[in-house]
Amino acid sequence: MQQGAVARYLGELQDNGGLKGTDIANITDVSKATVSRWRSGSMKPHPRNELILSDLYYIVGRLQEYYSADEIRTWLYARHPQLGGQRAIDLIHEGKSIDVLSVLDRLDGGAYL
Repeated sequence: MQQGAVARYLGELQDNGGLKGTDIANITDVSKATVSRWRSGSMKPHPRNELILSDLYYIVGRLQEYYSADEIRTWLYARHPQLGGQRAIDLIHEGKSIDVLSVLDRLDGGAYL
């Protein structure tokens, strides 16, 4: 992920997913100031955080088909029965985005979540 792409991803996560710098900092275990440095291009995320941002970006894009930005943020933070009572944001943080994507596949199939 190039530095320009990181800034674009962060902007789109905010605009399309309702996620704030604090949300991004929490999911990647960095400070809000670090997220600001990523956005400005003065610092590049570590590969693990690039993966988290990439997964989050993809998931937010999928959720856009169904929800507004504020609803996406709420969906990511809510506990879901389909995720065993876990929150999507925590699973993404733990590198378990595939579990979240399986729920989205069911949503695509017509199940309401």
